[in-house]
Amino acid sequence: MPAPHPPEFRQRAVELARLGDKPVAALAKDLGISESCLRNWMAQADADETGSATKLTSAEKKELAELRRKNRQLEMENEILKRAAAYFARENILPK
Repeated sequence: MPAPHPPEFRQRAVELARLGDKPVAALAKDLGISESCLRNWMAQADADETGSATKLTSAEKKELAELRRKNRQLEMENEILKRAAAYFARENILPK
């Protein structure tokens, strides 16, 4: 997978596409990216600017990823605590 393009590059590409001086396909080729990539960037920029209810903004995507990562960690910690509690409960019940 290629390295992601910097945000400044994406922003400038979207600006150039919105100017309409060149067709999106030609502009994408000149920039060395696919047409679908440029169109996705344009759609994401539209969502970020308008706060569209149908598409997540970049800030919302970042927050969602962070919350999912935190949720995974909490679930893992919870599982460890359950296992530890079960271990110590067994230890207290078994005769010595």
